[in-house]
Amino acid sequence: MAKHRASPPSGPTIPLGHLREWRRWQWHKQLTVPQFTVVTGLLVIASGTLVLASPLCSQDSVGLWEALFTVTSAITVTGLSIVDIGAELTPLGQGVLAGLILTGGLGLMAITTFLQGFVQGRSGLRQRLDKGRSLDEFGVGGIGPTFHSILRTASWVMLTGTVILFCFGFNDIRDPGQRLWASLFHCISAYNNAGFGLWSDNLVQYKGNAVVNGVIGSLIVIGGIGWRVTNELWSRRRQLGGLRHLSLHTRLVLRSTAILIALGALGLLFTEQFAPDGVVASLNLWEKLQVTLFQSITTRTAGFNTVPLSISTLSDAGLLLMIGLMFIGASPGGTGGGIKTTTFAILMGATASTLEGRSDVVIRRRQIPGELVLKAVGVTLASGLFVLLLTLLLGLGPTAGGAAQAPAFTFIEKLFTCMSAFATVGLDVGVTANLNRWGQLVLIVGMFTGRLGVILLLSALYSRRPRSRVGYPREEVLI
Repeated sequence: MAKHRASPPSGPTIPLGHLREWRRWQWHKQLTVPQFTVVTGLLVIASGTLVLASPLCSQDSVGLWEALFTVTSAITVTGLSIVDIGAELTPLGQGVLAGLILTGGLGLMAITTFLQGFVQGRSGLRQRLDKGRSLDEFGVGGIGPTFHSILRTASWVMLTGTVILFCFGFNDIRDPGQRLWASLFHCISAYNNAGFGLWSDNLVQYKGNAVVNGVIGSLIVIGGIGWRVTNELWSRRRQLGGLRHLSLHTRLVLRSTAILIALGALGLLFTEQFAPDGVVASLNLWEKLQVTLFQSITTRTAGFNTVPLSISTLSDAGLLLMIGLMFIGASPGGTGGGIKTTTFAILMGATASTLEGRSDVVIRRRQIPGELVLKAVGVTLASGLFVLLLTLLLGLGPTAGGAAQAPAFTFIEKLFTCMSAFATVGLDVGVTANLNRWGQLVLIVGMFTGRLGVILLLSALYSRRPRSRVGYPREEVLI
């Protein structure tokens, strides 16, 4: 099928200056899907910054810089913030913030590929395949039905959570209007794995509320596993006598998510139980189980917290465990970040195959293509190196505040914060608000890169290079 390209204006002779001017106006039609996604994301952040910094949306304490950081955190569904959402944003500003969270969480990539069809006109088979992969859909189906299905599923889930929180969760809020808005806002933030809260202590006051913990935790998990998994579970709900009827992707996502939640909860319960002055040491058994289970769920993707987080309330072992959970993150097509649960599962499968002496990777009696294994290795290595680079940049010079009495951050605090930004988690140990502009700029870059993915950004830079068809001889290397 011939690739559709726009042609320059016809005529007997086209002056060189007019041809260059025509090409300059046609630049948007030459963008690939990754490039279009990056450009659209930057435009949304810029426009959202101007809106949020206006007097209608925020107090005088919120300037362009504070608005830029908050909007970037919302679009990337991270949750890191340098403003008090409940105090410094007006009701309109909070509504704008919720809209930005929906824009980023329900698929910045889905929205940009949907818009690209209108901007670039018709597309060939290759472009449709690229858009399908961006939406986590195998095949060449249209973008519209998939996008509408994502919106419909998300709406039902968030509205259900809102009703439960309004009726049984936030009963301490007397005003019905405020309780309804708090329920809706936190459900939007939870399903999209954003972690924004309307209170300065996030959800610490509800650490013993089983309804709030259960609803928020469930929405985080549902949003994190991805639309494709929830759609397959719903479409095969009458055949769920076991996991054998599901696709390998869905089985890997469900098993990995359950194992990581369980191991994270048990790990935090173990590390913090024996920590002096730990956050769970003074709680009863039921509260300990609630706190560690909720924190295990939210650490991988969302950024909510029901206990104060700092190096004085958490042990180094607990912080290191949370860094590992954040790095793995959510699942492909979900609203969270990280290297993804399936990437981690493929790496574990490759390790097991190596120990068994296999030349190929087999998971659940299914052979994994070599291209996917290489991609998993590339994503993990590139993400790990990028987080280390962010930590290095955050350690250049005095990044804490700028005042003489500004605290000096430890290495684990910087690594934790950079991992939280890159994995779009949003957990904070008291670092973000105390950083100077340089430190906060490093986090902005980390959040944007982490949401889009290192590989996608590299594809935006190098995707126009033709693929080499040259084959090379093999040679063994010692490992």
